[in-house]
Amino acid sequence: MSNFIVANLIDVLFAVIIDFMLGDPYWLPHPIIYIGKLIKFIECKARAAAKSNEALKSLGGIMVLIVVLVCYLLPASLLYFSWPIKPLFHIINILILWTTIAAKCLKDESMKVYYALLKQDIALARKFTSYIVGRDTKSLEEKELIRATVETVAENASDGVIAPLLYGIVGGAPLAMMYKGINTMDSMVGYINEPYTYIGFFPAKTDDVFNYLPARITGVFMCLTAPIMGSGILKSFKIMLRDRKNHKSPNCAYPEAAVAGILKVQLGGNNVYFGKVVEKPTIGDKLRELKKEDIAAANRIMFLTEVIFVAAAAILIIAIF
Repeated sequence: MSNFIVANLIDVLFAVIIDFMLGDPYWLPHPIIYIGKLIKFIECKARAAAKSNEALKSLGGIMVLIVVLVCYLLPASLLYFSWPIKPLFHIINILILWTTIAAKCLKDESMKVYYALLKQDIALARKFTSYIVGRDTKSLEEKELIRATVETVAENASDGVIAPLLYGIVGGAPLAMMYKGINTMDSMVGYINEPYTYIGFFPAKTDDVFNYLPARITGVFMCLTAPIMGSGILKSFKIMLRDRKNHKSPNCAYPEAAVAGILKVQLGGNNVYFGKVVEKPTIGDKLRELKKEDIAAANRIMFLTEVIFVAAAAILIIAIF
């Protein structure tokens, strides 16, 4: 068992290195595309079959069960049948783990907003921001685009980096992919607004449960990057702990507050989703105005957090096993 845990950790390290180098190449079909198609198919069938809001809510629960089983059992089956050929087993484990990590992709997509703002092309910046956030961006000005992008990098440092790494370290590719399925469901249907209020109830709650620990771990490890970013660990921790509940999600405020504390800026506030204003409290202290360079700074925090987390996990596993 101990040999497997150490070997799986090595697979995770290889997956991280591949992500650093390649990210998510556009030419390579990504599993999330097919998970998204599955979710959309189930949603369409559920809406057609549901005769009431409560029925739609229950079918949202069935969606969770289907997506969880498919996302876990498919990679688990591949690994089971490849187990007798150990090199093939580890190659499959590494490749699937790689697809669950989104650090380089997150950096690349968020930096598109930065470069558009650098060229003072607000329309292009709005377009690129709309690709990575759920809120309406068509009327956002520069500072709001920066805030949206920094918040997305902070939140997805947990959802797209630390969480899949944590689940990958604990349970290999099957558990990491299962988490990605849950998180993809949440990003597609897990909204409190119509038309997702009922069908998205169970997907959103499931995502809250699976992100509970990763979000808090991410916030803590982000604060540890503060000295490298020219800030203070204790001050960042204080901001994170003070503002950790300043979000409708029980998890998102931890990484967002950590980044706000490190960068000495204020995040949060009202956003528009599907044409409706959603009121949100602010996060962090407005010691200075947000600037486009904060997008690059948020990405540095994300990468540093990933490196420190993986190093800490490696040290812990080696010490135990």
